[in-house]
Parts: sequence; C-alpha cells; structure tokens
Amino acid sequence: MNNKKTLSYEFTKGIIKENPVLCLLLGTCPTLAVTTGAVNALGMGAAATIVLVCSNMAISALRRFIPDTVRIPAYITLIAGFVTMVQLLVKAYLPAIDEALGIFLPLIVVNCIILGRAEMFASKNSVIASAIDGAGMGVGFTAAMLCMGIIRELLGTGKVFGITLLPESIFTPITIFILPAGGFFVFGILIALSNKLQNGKLGEKEFGCESCPSASSCSKLDGSKEPEACESCKGGGNK
Repeated sequence: MNNKKTLSYEFTKGIIKENPVLCLLLGTCPTLAVTTGAVNALGMGAAATIVLVCSNMAISALRRFIPDTVRIPAYITLIAGFVTMVQLLVKAYLPAIDEALGIFLPLIVVNCIILGRAEMFASKNSVIASAIDGAGMGVGFTAAMLCMGIIRELLGTGKVFGITLLPESIFTPITIFILPAGGFFVFGILIALSNKLQNGKLGEKEFGCESCPSASSCSKLDGSKEPEACESCKGGGNK
C-alpha cells in the first residue's frame, strides 16, 4: 500500500505540485514558441513525454554502470538517442507536426526538464519509479502547453484544433495572442492561476526547504544534517 501511494505521488507531483512549466518554470522556450496552436502543443508535449519516460528508464537501469565523472555527457547521449528515434517517427508519420515544431523537436535533447529529471531522480531511483516520474512530468508539461495552446489559438484565431468555435461574425480574432507578446501574457496568467490554486491566496507563499517544489528530489535533504539552502530556496526561510 505504501509503495502504491509513493508511486501515485511520483506521478501526480509533476502534474500539480511540481508542474515543470507552471511551478518550476522549466522548458519555457518550447512552451512559448510552439503553443500558437493546440495541435502543436499536444505534439510537442507527447514527444517530450516519450523521451522523458524512455530516458528516465534507461538512465535508472544504467545508473550503477555510468561513472560519476561523465554522467552528464552519458545522460545527454542517451537522451539524444531517444530524441532521434522520436524525430524520425514524427517525420515519417506526422510530417505536418514535424514542420510546425521545426528546430524545437530536436532541441528536446537539451530540454532542462529531461536532463533535470535524469540528474535529480532517475539516477537515484528504480526503473519503475523513474518511468512513473517521467510520465507524470510529461503529462504536466503537456497539460500546461495544451492549456496555453488552446487559449492562444482560440483568442488569436477563433479556432481550436483547427475547428472554428468563434466565427468572425460574432468574434474578431485578437492577433496578439498568437504573437510572442500574447504567449508571455497567457503564460503569466496561467502561473498566477497555478499559484492561486496551490496556495489559496496570490502572493502568499512559504519559503524554505519544506515548501520547496523540488524538495522530494533534492540531494541536499538527506536528513543527516541541517539542510543547506539550494537555489530554489534562497531568499526564504532557510537559516
């Protein structure tokens, strides 16, 4: 039962408590660049999720054989292999998505979400837990991007997934929402809503290691000594 609860938490934390986009503010470049449409956002999120799950499992399985001194190059090599496979599949079966995502599809290799989960979680946990962690983070990443894509496409064109929901006879598209400025605006609104849902009140946030969104996988919290403030906690209650 405890194991089931732990695995359940590992999955749900990436969707809500530690959402990589809205809470940890990771992967913002592809988030802002490809969310001009819901289809693009869904395609990017699905590709990143597949790479996350596969790379987490591979790194977890090989963690005892990878020398610590070369772990980052080894992680990047493994991730690059999975990204290449995903890119080839997308090119073959979804050429429109491949064209729409452009350079951001191969750039999944250096996506800080994927490398971050490899370093912080997969390299320290079992294959099953790492797969679930990757799936949860991928779903959270996809959900955040899809929300942005739907809002920007609907307000910018009156369509969602290419289907007209707001005809021009009753709605004038607000073009700025499919431009970079509109992306930043929607991104900020979603972050504010995420904070509101999690903290109850906007701007009311605790500081310190206990409330840090990365606390569950922080290497500084080993329980043997007073935790040292990491970059996520500095400026708060860590004394």
